[in-house]
Amino acid sequence: MKRLFLLLAILVLAGVVASCSSGQPAIELETLELDLGDVPNGDIATRDVPVRNTGDAFLVVEDVSTSCGCTSAALEPMQLGPGESGVLHIEYDAGAHGPELTGPMVRQVFINSNDPGQPEVIVELAVNITPPLRAESE
Repeated sequence: MKRLFLLLAILVLAGVVASCSSGQPAIELETLELDLGDVPNGDIATRDVPVRNTGDAFLVVEDVSTSCGCTSAALEPMQLGPGESGVLHIEYDAGAHGPELTGPMVRQVFINSNDPGQPEVIVELAVNITPPLRAESE
C-alpha cells in the first residue's frame, strides 16, 4: 500500500513539474508592417513598436538586426517575462544612400528570439524618399 501511495505521489509530482516546465514564450508585435510615408532625403524617421510576450515562459531576444545600414533598431528590454511588454525602437535615415536618392524603399528589421513558434520575426518598413528640403535662406 505504501509503495502504491509513493508511486502515485511521484506521478503527481512529475506531472506538476512537467506542466511547470512546458511553458513557452510567444513574441507578439503590434504590427509587422510600418509605412513611414514621405521622408525628405536627409531626414531621419523614427517609430516605436510595442512588443509583448504573450507566452507563459521567459522570452529572450537574442538578436535584433536590419537589412541595411540606413536602418537601426533596438529592443528594450531584450528579455520579457510572461505578460511583460517592451518597445522596438526603429530609426530610418533617408539620407544614408546619398542626397540624390528618391523614391520608394523597403527595409526589414529582424528579431531572433527563443519563441519556438516564431524564432524570427520580420518587421517591414516602407518609405518614400522625397527630395531634400531646401533651407529657408535659399
